[in-house]
Amino acid sequence: MDKILKAITLDDFRVDILTSSGVCGIFDVKPYLAGSAFKELLNVPYFRMLAPVYHGIGWPNEQYFSSDTIVRDIQNSQVNAVENCVSPAVLIS
Repeated sequence: MDKILKAITLDDFRVDILTSSGVCGIFDVKPYLAGSAFKELLNVPYFRMLAPVYHGIGWPNEQYFSSDTIVRDIQNSQVNAVENCVSPAVLIS
């Protein structure tokens, strides 16, 4: 399971992610917001309180996404996650 090295909130309930295995991309939280456990994330100031948790990302009231979910969603939504990465750290050879 990957460690989350970077998790930066972006507009439109998205998060810029970098994992220990080099997966880098945008994790879209919007598909999960309809679930009762995640409704609090609709409050933008609260959403921005995101913090990397060793094997995922989380918020103060214990909403959590595992790195497995994050990596799967990034890989399913992007043909090449590195090309779409906001962080240049992965692009350094």
